[in-house]
Amino acid sequence: MTTPRSSDNPPVIAFVDDDERASDLFSRYARTEGLTVHGFQSVEAAQTWLADNPVDLVISDLKMPGMNGLEFLEWLRGEWPELPVILITGYSTIDNAIQALRLGASDFVKKPYDPEELIELARRLLHEGPAEPPPAVAAGERAMLGQSRAIEAVYHIIDKIRDVRINVMIEGESGSGKELAARATHERSDFAGTPYIVIDCGALTDTLLENELFGHEKGAFTGANTAKPGLLEVASGGTVFLDEIGNISDAMQVKLLRVVQEQEITRVGGVQTIPIDVRFIVASNRNLAEMVKAGEFRHDLYHRLNVVRLQMPPLRERREDIPVLAQHFIDEFAGRFRRPAKRLTERAERAILDYPWPGNVRELKNAIERAVALSDSEEIDLDLAGEDTAPAAGDTGASAIDADHPTLEELERRYIEKTLDYAQGNREKTANILGINKSTLWRKLQNYEKK
Repeated sequence: MTTPRSSDNPPVIAFVDDDERASDLFSRYARTEGLTVHGFQSVEAAQTWLADNPVDLVISDLKMPGMNGLEFLEWLRGEWPELPVILITGYSTIDNAIQALRLGASDFVKKPYDPEELIELARRLLHEGPAEPPPAVAAGERAMLGQSRAIEAVYHIIDKIRDVRINVMIEGESGSGKELAARATHERSDFAGTPYIVIDCGALTDTLLENELFGHEKGAFTGANTAKPGLLEVASGGTVFLDEIGNISDAMQVKLLRVVQEQEITRVGGVQTIPIDVRFIVASNRNLAEMVKAGEFRHDLYHRLNVVRLQMPPLRERREDIPVLAQHFIDEFAGRFRRPAKRLTERAERAILDYPWPGNVRELKNAIERAVALSDSEEIDLDLAGEDTAPAAGDTGASAIDADHPTLEELERRYIEKTLDYAQGNREKTANILGINKSTLWRKLQNYEKK
């Protein structure tokens, strides 16, 4: 069914989703990336078209009227066993997504998804580009663009361990690109074709995290009507990225230590051990070594995970990369939103270099996204304080916060409190403006109350 790709024959993707708007949005974005997408609102319509047309990749929603994504996957595997298939799933259907991997899906993404990330995943499965990407440009690294020594040092370590399955610890401030570094570590390795699963430890309670990691047996608790494999079981042979691992409890640290050491798990409510083969990449915006000294993190777990350590530099320490990142985000969002934006104003160019970027790359990306969405000309200004209009001329984001000489920690606190006030106390809106997750914002506010 699939045909060889060439410069005259761009990859063809079948996109199946009963939401016509989602199909249209992805199709338009994919065209800017040189991909051809045919959208369908039902599995039946896609099947009819696929019977007579070659395709290189299928992307399908999991939950649809009529034949669902799992049934469609089984049909595709029966017709074309080697055809790459990506399934899109909501969090409530994560169990089905795990089942899909076991049935032969190439990968799955969770809603809401970023079209750029979906395109990157599609390109990886389509095997586009050179097999040996140069250090500065590789799959999954778009927000890590730059030629600063700090970023090159990160790439150097990643490339040094590309041929060994070794545990990696990534530390850095919120928004500095830890998840991108984890994905780059996996995708630049010789094991890029194995499963890669991300788990946000900061967003789950102990009970939910244990269930997600280890799975459960039928009858383990009320509502456990069927057995469920855990993500560690599903990821066996590949890599699991545990984000914000510094937030897990002492009890969970003990359980995780056993898994890392023994490479085996026991499902919740079960008695039988299940062998696994998982490489762990973990990340935290807290200093885990200091947590160990303070007795807040187990030293034995720390040393098991800290075999290779990556320190992600904050954006203020790689200022030469800021213009490159800003222009990349302008191009990305101008194409996505169909806006005329092409560049920053001279004032904005100066402002982004003066601003401390407490939210790092994530904050820069959010600021550019907001500015492009509101733009109606080729030149755009930036709102660095979360307002609906740009700061007055000559007033940079940093000086708008305070005119004295506070420490960076105090500056970050004032900026967060200013943004919280602007959002009228709405923490979710505040976190979105800052470019950090809600759990990180909550933890920072808790720390401020203690001081």
